[in-house]
Amino acid sequence: MCGRYYIDETMADELERFLPGLGKSLRKQYRGDIFPSKEAPVLLRKGDTLTEKSMRWGFPGLQGKGNLINARAESAAEKRTFQDSVLHRRCVILASGFYEWNSQKEKFQFSQRSGKPLYMAGCYSIFQNEECFVIFTTQANASVKEVHERMPLILEETEVKRWILDDTCVENMLHKVPGELEKWTEYEQMSLF
Repeated sequence: MCGRYYIDETMADELERFLPGLGKSLRKQYRGDIFPSKEAPVLLRKGDTLTEKSMRWGFPGLQGKGNLINARAESAAEKRTFQDSVLHRRCVILASGFYEWNSQKEKFQFSQRSGKPLYMAGCYSIFQNEECFVIFTTQANASVKEVHERMPLILEETEVKRWILDDTCVENMLHKVPGELEKWTEYEQMSLF
């Protein structure tokens, strides 16, 4: 699962070379933790190329209860809620890293060992004239599974354009195993009492 991620200043610089102009947008608007139901930058299709757009994280839940923030990559194409979006509205969510909590409620931070951005696979749809996205999750790899059994479906930089623009690669990419990540504990004081 992915319930919170973050964007730092370094990521904006990295992304500037990937999609000119994107780093400036990130630097101005988005830094710090990104929570469900908040707006965040995503990459999506614009004709035959990529563009960046701000969208709200989470599809409205059934009967107006909560938000669906993640979708299982293995079954998303079969689920009515996500099926059309998987086929026609794929996106990539940009992050410096993400957080997970273990069963003892310890917070862990995950990021690329290289310090490069994470490109999390997702899809989007429109609800009441608002574009919203979900992040696809997959079985956790060795670097994450001690903390949580699920993790975001992370693409390599070279896979980003194919994921968004090439309909023929979707099924294979939904079943890929993400690369190993760096993990560290973030100690936070929860209460003085």
